[in-house]
Amino acid sequence: QVQLVESGGGLVQAGGSLRLSCAASGRTFSSYVVGWFRQAPGKEREFVAAITYSGGGNYYADSVKGRFSISRDNAKNTVYLQMNNLKPEDTAVYYCAATVTWIGGPRGAYDYWGQGTQVTVSS
Repeated sequence: QVQLVESGGGLVQAGGSLRLSCAASGRTFSSYVVGWFRQAPGKEREFVAAITYSGGGNYYADSVKGRFSISRDNAKNTVYLQMNNLKPEDTAVYYCAATVTWIGGPRGAYDYWGQGTQVTVSS
């Protein structure tokens, strides 16, 4: 089992940057694939990005491709989401999630979720 804690959210102007962190408990973090999702008010949760066990494979939603970058440091049990050129439509609560094996691909089901961190982008 793994516990996830997100941090790094905040208020930023359009065009700005933020880096979110997802810190995991446990000594086997490298055994989990990790995804970032977001949920805006009144909207369904949507996939943002995902990363494989060692970080060799990354996946992105079309809406963030070229602006966001996912990475991980297994020695620190942490996954990062670097968000550049932020837009007001990126405003949402961002969640990280982990699972041992993707079933249905990186946009599929995850077993463990963090509590979320708020990102607000002003125009």
